[in-house]
Amino acid sequence: MNLNFPSKLLETAVNEFATLPGIGQKTALRLVLHMLRQDSASLEAFGTTIIKLGTELRFCKICRNICDEDICPVCADNRRDHTTICVVENIKDVMIIENTQQYRGVYHVLGGIISPMDGLGPSDLNIGSLEDRLKQGGIKEIILALSATMEGDTTNFYLFRRLSQYNPVFSTLARGVSIGDELEYTDEITLGRSILNRIPFNVS
Repeated sequence: MNLNFPSKLLETAVNEFATLPGIGQKTALRLVLHMLRQDSASLEAFGTTIIKLGTELRFCKICRNICDEDICPVCADNRRDHTTICVVENIKDVMIIENTQQYRGVYHVLGGIISPMDGLGPSDLNIGSLEDRLKQGGIKEIILALSATMEGDTTNFYLFRRLSQYNPVFSTLARGVSIGDELEYTDEITLGRSILNRIPFNVS
């Protein structure tokens, strides 16, 4: 539904909000009108934060997690088990697993999963940097903590074939995470148990 805007600036703001996932034009208008009811200091703080996201936010040089420094807090923590790497699709998955408080290893964020339908192949993911970590030695286990979907399983298989030469133990989440479910929608208790009860990765 096309809206009649009394201001070009208002229209531009609504159109920008509407580019966000799950936000239609009507919801975008509601958000913009809410912003207009805030005082100038709040608006300035909001705008500054958004700008800083694009200019100051960094990706960890080791695991590709989001951080404020060159190395994220997990990778910098010597109390973590740096011989075990949990491979996840995105940064949100790191946050979800950390919330279970059941995992003490480190992570590697792929930045997606292999999905020909979406035009994503192995070269589009952070697989090369994961392989570099294995080349350096000292990695004993790779936990493949990807969503239990066809694309997730395809990515698991690809990683297993590509990284097996470095002789880590491969494991996947115990299937307490239902087939077809995305990690984002798994409750913390189920996910925590899946981490603790992970199983060897089987190509078949």
